[in-house]
Amino acid sequence: MNSYLLTEMTYPEVEEALKTVKLAIIPVGAHEQHGPHMLESCDAVLAEKMANKLAERLFPNVIVAPTVNMGVSHHHLNFAGTISLRPSTLISILKDMIESLKHHGISQFLLLNAHGGNQSTLSVASLELSRELDVKVYYSKTTASAKTAISQYVKSPLYGHSCEREVSEALYLAPHLVKINRLEKGDIQPGIWKELRPNKAVQGPYQYEEMTANGCIGDATQASEEIGKEIVEEALNNVETTIKEILELTTIRI
Repeated sequence: MNSYLLTEMTYPEVEEALKTVKLAIIPVGAHEQHGPHMLESCDAVLAEKMANKLAERLFPNVIVAPTVNMGVSHHHLNFAGTISLRPSTLISILKDMIESLKHHGISQFLLLNAHGGNQSTLSVASLELSRELDVKVYYSKTTASAKTAISQYVKSPLYGHSCEREVSEALYLAPHLVKINRLEKGDIQPGIWKELRPNKAVQGPYQYEEMTANGCIGDATQASEEIGKEIVEEALNNVETTIKEILELTTIRI
């Protein structure tokens, strides 16, 4: 065994693993439309695949919890099949998971998120659950830290959902998520959404069909497994380094 995956372990195996485990990774995804060329389970699967790879790198100090496979996706609801949680529901699920794992002796957690719509909720969860449960809850967007690879390979001015970045990641981590013969560019629409995006002076809600008629942005036709590997591995290097530093510092304090 070169990684601890809770869903694939018996309780005696977990008991043995807990002798060295210092942190639990909780993959957090979504179930939502990803345009005409990606499965709706995309975010949950990518979060889990990233968590498993990270667990291999950090063995035997981390364990991967079951994936939270739905998230805050209200802005996608007008596309068929999307299922959305309220932010309070997602926080409640995470609270119960963390409280259960704390009972088994784990006091540090990483919420490894693959869906941008979850980020603000996870920021609140990190603060509230750390305080309420007397644990440390960190959060990370799976590949957001891969800034070098993203700047080199992603050329669309608007990207982030079923685009060349996300499709490339899927081709590397979970190619079954991609309908390779259906790849499309985003069908971008005019509208006020342009003034409500991250990094704008004012931010606010809008429905995804206001931005894109086919549910995706960027240019998925430019995706490749090679690009996905560059992005994923850079992100894993960054997250691994940070978690190792966190574990080292918290061990010293203890």
